Amino acid sequence: MFDYGVKQNILRRLASYGCDLTVVPASYSAEQVLEMNPDGIFLSNGPGDPDAVKYAILNIKKLIGKKPIFGICLGHQLLGLALGGKTYKLKFGHRGANHPVKNLKTGEIEITSQNHGFAVDWKTMDQSQVELTHINLNDQTVEGFEHKHQPVFCVQYHPEASPGPHDSDYLFSKFMKMMEENKD
Repeated sequence: MFDYGVKQNILRRLASYGCDLTVVPASYSAEQVLEMNPDGIFLSNGPGDPDAVKYAILNIKKLIGKKPIFGICLGHQLLGLALGGKTYKLKFGHRGANHPVKNLKTGEIEITSQNHGFAVDWKTMDQSQVELTHINLNDQTVEGFEHKHQPVFCVQYHPEASPGPHDSDYLFSKFMKMMEENKD
């Protein structure tokens, strides 16, 4: 797990699914992470402008295709930048609970918890490589995407939210399944 400002409950949720976690600083290199031979790589949440974290974007670029990757919040934005997209500052940001997000794969509406001021600009993403999976129903911003050819996915919101909502907890199971399917 890259620690960009990780919330404790993300660690708890991953551990509850059976993950043995190794948390590394945000500045850890891709090479150092790959030497550890993890089953998967988690990109945590954190504060600030994702475009300012150039070293993280470069590291993520080197990791795509090497191991399964799951990103939340800032991790989602960094992954968007690593895949060639752009981000932008939201006028007001998304703060608090009860934000409706549509899962475009299932058609279901998930009630989410959010805390971010930036968003991925979908128009700048290479849509031959990535698929939009979640959209915010309040303002139509990108809430999740996955790579079409690599075991890589992310969401903008917080599926680990405690005390709730828990509509998106399935994402942790998805990450576990990806890691199992992609073991060396």
